[in-house]
Amino acid sequence: MKKFKASIVKFPGTNCENETLDALEYIGFETLLINHNETDINSDLVVLPGGFSYGDYISCGRIAKFSPLVLSLKDLIKKRKIFILGICNGFQILTEAGILPGAILENIKGRFICRDVEISFLNKIFSLPIAHHQGRYYIDNIEKLKNYEIIKYKNNPNGSIADIAGLYDKKNYIMALMPHPERNVITPFKSKNGKIIFEFIKNVIEKDFYGIV
Repeated sequence: MKKFKASIVKFPGTNCENETLDALEYIGFETLLINHNETDINSDLVVLPGGFSYGDYISCGRIAKFSPLVLSLKDLIKKRKIFILGICNGFQILTEAGILPGAILENIKGRFICRDVEISFLNKIFSLPIAHHQGRYYIDNIEKLKNYEIIKYKNNPNGSIADIAGLYDKKNYIMALMPHPERNVITPFKSKNGKIIFEFIKNVIEKDFYGIV
């Protein structure tokens, strides 16, 4: 069976890279931790994991968007098929960089939220943990998302517009979500619902990148 390659990007302040690496290896990816200064990427999947890039100085993702790797992503997307996943801080970076539309704002009550939430994706409802202070998705015109798959909260915890927990740009193979699927894959104390997200990505890469049915 072919092993697909996944690169997990580490910024100063990233703190979920090891869980993400372990989860992807469990799903069957060949994984590699890479520095945010790298631009020569030879992977099927690039993950911007959770954490506090540059300490969330100024605002979440606002400095990380200027890193060489993030600046190179738009050109990489145009050149070849590559799947990009942003988890929590990764979602914030992708919106700050303009790779995904909209913005991630402070939670509506101004509080850090750390708990399990139910989300819906692929006609499935399942729970994943969230841990964020700035996780409220906003966009000025919801019609801009008409070509996106939407990951939705069942009980909106942070005031996100239209209950949006994440986005999937199926044309460009870019997914981002505020919940943490990597925390619910191999831990014995939680569900393994995170596999739903990672196995979906693996199946897309198999089918659309390599024609494996």
